[in-house]
Amino acid sequence: MYVDSHCHLDRLDQDHAQLTKTLEFAQQRGVEHFLCVSVSVNEFESMRKTVAPFNNVSMSCGVHPLHQEDRCEIDQLRQVCQRDDVVAVGETGLDYYYSADTKTVQMASFIDHIHVANETGKPLIIHTRDAREDTLATLETHLASHTKGVLHCFTESLEMAERAIEMGFYISFSGIVTFRSADELRAVAKAIPLDRMLIETDSPWLAPVPHRGKQNQPGFVVEVAECIANLRGISTATLAEATTRNFYSLFDRISHVS
Repeated sequence: MYVDSHCHLDRLDQDHAQLTKTLEFAQQRGVEHFLCVSVSVNEFESMRKTVAPFNNVSMSCGVHPLHQEDRCEIDQLRQVCQRDDVVAVGETGLDYYYSADTKTVQMASFIDHIHVANETGKPLIIHTRDAREDTLATLETHLASHTKGVLHCFTESLEMAERAIEMGFYISFSGIVTFRSADELRAVAKAIPLDRMLIETDSPWLAPVPHRGKQNQPGFVVEVAECIANLRGISTATLAEATTRNFYSLFDRISHVS
């Protein structure tokens, strides 16, 4: 069985009936659970209403680094992240590729999220792009020893992955690993320990080969698993079993009912 460890179901261009069919399709392909990740605390309630009918969908809460217009005070973030139905803090992090001009605001928000994760004991979901040293240094400075997390939709170097793993983090791969131009990323997916790996779609974006050009969806996490399994010379079932086990270990507030 598979898990989509990071998707944005509220961002799919679908109504409730269409979303139901999308999740049914994913389940038919063996995807048993979905983590719907928040990009704005202000939109959390809307996201919650979208996924509430589905008992195999969990939620996080946070402010994406590229959504700083929605930045909230730490008290508001803390209040929502303390909810029992919120299993993780984020996504948060640093993105200097698209928005280097908001570095200061991004950093302040990132630190707030780390502190809330430390306080609540819930794992961090981190987005990082072109901000390797600042991301790692900020974690090293502010992360509590008990706080876990994941670098999601990973596109950075093996060195960064290894340093994050040393801090107890997981590394999650999306459909990007299937792209023709992603040789360096495939080398990372081949090299890191299997017990530190997650897979995701980041849907509705980044549809994997052979679905490029389509709206991504959770069922396509199977192609991500197949690609990485082939790279590592293991069966897709072994890859699925390991990444699913890792998911429930990291997001330990989610009951594994399968």
